[in-house]
Amino acid sequence: MSKTGFSPADILLPATGNYETWAVVACDQFTSQPDYWERVEQTVGDQPSTFRLILPEAQLSDGHTEEHIEKINKTMLKYQEDGVFTVYPDALLYLERVQSDGRVRCGLIGKIDLENYDYSPDSSSLVRATEGTVLDRIPPRQAVRRNASLELPHIMLLIDDPDNSVIGPLEAAAKAGEGMEKLYDFEMMERGGHATGWLLGEDLKESSQSALAALGEGKPLLFAVGDGNHSLASAKAHYEEEKAKGIGTADTLLSRYALVEVVNLYDDALEFEPIHRVLFDVDPQDVLDSLKASYPGTGEDSFCAEACAEGEGRVHRIRYAWEKGEGTLVVPDPQAQLEVGTLQSFLDEYLKEKGGRIDYVHGDDITIKLGKEPGCLGLLLPAMDKNDLFKSIAADGPLPRKTFSMGHAEDKRYYIEARKIK
Repeated sequence: MSKTGFSPADILLPATGNYETWAVVACDQFTSQPDYWERVEQTVGDQPSTFRLILPEAQLSDGHTEEHIEKINKTMLKYQEDGVFTVYPDALLYLERVQSDGRVRCGLIGKIDLENYDYSPDSSSLVRATEGTVLDRIPPRQAVRRNASLELPHIMLLIDDPDNSVIGPLEAAAKAGEGMEKLYDFEMMERGGHATGWLLGEDLKESSQSALAALGEGKPLLFAVGDGNHSLASAKAHYEEEKAKGIGTADTLLSRYALVEVVNLYDDALEFEPIHRVLFDVDPQDVLDSLKASYPGTGEDSFCAEACAEGEGRVHRIRYAWEKGEGTLVVPDPQAQLEVGTLQSFLDEYLKEKGGRIDYVHGDDITIKLGKEPGCLGLLLPAMDKNDLFKSIAADGPLPRKTFSMGHAEDKRYYIEARKIK
């Protein structure tokens, strides 16, 4: 643990009951679809469920946040008092998640030491944010955690492990039925796929931790936060708050740790999908002209300067669509590692100076359709290469917000495990 910050945890799982109604998707999904969460509530009914232990972000604007949080905290205590949980002490779990597309994503569940995590842009910690942290998003999440007795994780930490040295042996052991005990195996609600979890035996616990330590040997960056960036930042803020109040010491506070799932960046089921930009209430021609002026030598793909030609150094290509047509701008010798860095830094300054509104959109077709509306401009980015993630974070720090998405909403992590934080 001293080398990686990752270690076994006292993991809580439902002692009895129906896993199908116990597990629900991460709270930051389907935020604009209250009907989704209404269906979840109907499915859960009166049965014990993680739905009663989280605050869906779809409910943050209903004016009853404090009431929701108080009810959640009381339910956490009641579930513990009523024996809803079985505790697996000092445990690591291996998880196989069948996604909605049929592919299987594999993960290792344990706790991460928040002393090894820093979400600031100039962080040099073992665990770093993949995208810029929006500080305004931390207080609401911190409020949920402040008086909670339990945490439920939807945090996914990525490791750069092309040889699959950490997760691969666990996958092989599960197939062979050796060295681990199956704890759950069920279909998830709302098209969430299937989840199977195993408790690692002592030998596999030791070997997986050794493999993780070997992977991180000599590396300044071991984990990149793939999902749940703001949840992990909120856990960090809560821990620092408890330390500052003298509630406990760093060695005694359970809030020093956060339960996470570790996933290999090169897992075949893990896909990075681009997130495009659409500008509203702007002069599209002025935006394009200003972008060209911001990066000297930038031009249209078919007419750009010689420096933009293939083979003449590194370039960034940014597609666009507006009511007068479509095209591609080529930026020569970009300073940022990724196209999104080149584009977002320009857009932040442009919108601050000239106004307009930005939205972040999945899918080429809808971006082009919206971009061709009057007063709009669609800007399309290429999919990010997995190989660029750790390299880019090491070179430039956290990526611009909304750089990529890891799969569809229904494939996001579901709440299954819990851990005491008080």
